[in-house]
Amino acid sequence: MPTIKDVAKLAGVGVGTASRVLSGKGSVAPATAEKVRRAIEQLEFKPSLAARSLMTGASQTIGVYIPFLKGTYYTTVLQVIDKTLRAHGMHMVVAFGQDGQDEREEAVLGMRFLIERQCDGLMVFSNLIKDADIRGLKDAAQHVAVINSIFPRLKEQCFSADHEAAGRLAAQALLRHQHRDIAVVCGPATSPDNAARMRGFMAELGENGVPAKRVLELQGDFSTESGWRAGVEALASGRRFTAVFCANDEMAMGLMASLQAAGVLVPEEVSVLGYDDNPGSVFTTPRLSSVHIPTREVTQAGLNWLLNRRYGMTLPVQRDYPMSVSWRDSVTSAQPEVQRRSRKDRKA
Repeated sequence: MPTIKDVAKLAGVGVGTASRVLSGKGSVAPATAEKVRRAIEQLEFKPSLAARSLMTGASQTIGVYIPFLKGTYYTTVLQVIDKTLRAHGMHMVVAFGQDGQDEREEAVLGMRFLIERQCDGLMVFSNLIKDADIRGLKDAAQHVAVINSIFPRLKEQCFSADHEAAGRLAAQALLRHQHRDIAVVCGPATSPDNAARMRGFMAELGENGVPAKRVLELQGDFSTESGWRAGVEALASGRRFTAVFCANDEMAMGLMASLQAAGVLVPEEVSVLGYDDNPGSVFTTPRLSSVHIPTREVTQAGLNWLLNRRYGMTLPVQRDYPMSVSWRDSVTSAQPEVQRRSRKDRKA
């Protein structure tokens, strides 16, 4: 494999001159530059990543911080980032937090790890970081795109769907089907985007005559397992509910499985509405209706902004993200005073 020394030797110039031609930095006579370019073409020379980094001051690598790896949400965003970077001849380095640890501290450590690995910029997914954590990165802070959080002081760098509006959309979907006895499975209380969707959901219900005290609130943590536990808890509560809104699709899937295991028909007896509209929603039984959050579009916008900022590209940066409900089979109109029977009763 030819090296920069081979290029310089064939062109009859010094290594420093050949490097200046490759990097486009410094003064080189046109005739000399042409000799170097012909040598590069003849040798089919391709500089290594390390060499390109030294010459251009850029590693052509973007760092991605993700707080934990489970569920399908982060699979989607990683696919978007990887596909785009590869199209531009770049790559990504991914750092993960440890589930159960201090998420904010893990995020700060993860960002610093990626910066130390010479990443040109960062895509950060974390609900608990603060704007001070980003600004604390000093010079590197200007090349950080924050996804799913909004910081007023760093608004240009932040990309997120309007989760409060999406929560209202979820409530409207259930109210449209005459549901007024409603349960909700919340995500972590520490998650700002969860708080936003719950705030919008409860506000919309309240404005339509369904007070908060009438809503059965169940706690989850965005995992399928917590959705299952919420289903068990809901049935054990003795409270009447004809519909359940879950703060993400994973919890909705767990909840549906829990209800079905107890002999409850979905949606005939209980409607279930998810949130995110992850790809797996179409493979559940019944197929899961879900509030569609444009995750791909939000991620793409943040990445395009970062590539423009760091490399001077001119990619389109979307700032408005339309949301909708993906109607499938898990939501139907409320039935009056449905009496649920156990599986044993059904077989009798």
